[in-house]
Amino acid sequence: MIKKKPLADIETLMSYLCPFSNILETTKGQQLNYMAGSQPHCFLLRKGSVLLYRKIDGMVLNSESAPYIFGLSTQLTEPDYLFIRINDGSEVSYLPLEEANKIIERENLWKNMAWMLIYSATRVYDHCAKISALSSYEIICYQLYELMYETEELRNSISTVSYVMNRTFLSRSSIMKILAQLKTGNYITMEKGILKAINNIPSRY
Repeated sequence: MIKKKPLADIETLMSYLCPFSNILETTKGQQLNYMAGSQPHCFLLRKGSVLLYRKIDGMVLNSESAPYIFGLSTQLTEPDYLFIRINDGSEVSYLPLEEANKIIERENLWKNMAWMLIYSATRVYDHCAKISALSSYEIICYQLYELMYETEELRNSISTVSYVMNRTFLSRSSIMKILAQLKTGNYITMEKGILKAINNIPSRY
């Protein structure tokens, strides 16, 4: 799992793009689409966190906390393939993708953009690789570590079962069975379904 977020590069991009962006009035659970009319947009996550969903089946592909920029790494995908869902307390602004690209070119921000795209691509690749050829147990363990990497606000707002279900094709019953085994063995600590700690999960069970 990649854990080193290129904060300096993202903050540099944000510093140039934010003055040309418009603040969105957002509410928890609100859905943001990349297209506004016929014009693609990018979103600047200035505070809080959001989830990135695949529209066709509602699977969560990624979650990200501020600062972050959505839309730059998906310029060649179908605009209605993905959507963003707002978490509580998030602050988001937006600007047309074409304008963002012009600013990046004018200010020679290609290196900063490249590091952010490398981070984005690595996270998505890591997610796909970890859920495509592993056992159910290994997939769930990977998702538990991903959950612990999330912000405390997000961890406390979603049950462990729901988090894993939203990101995999595993059934609720299989997830709950393995979580119960890990909890009984004191490999994880959960309170009211919320993951609180991971205590050296075995690679096989």
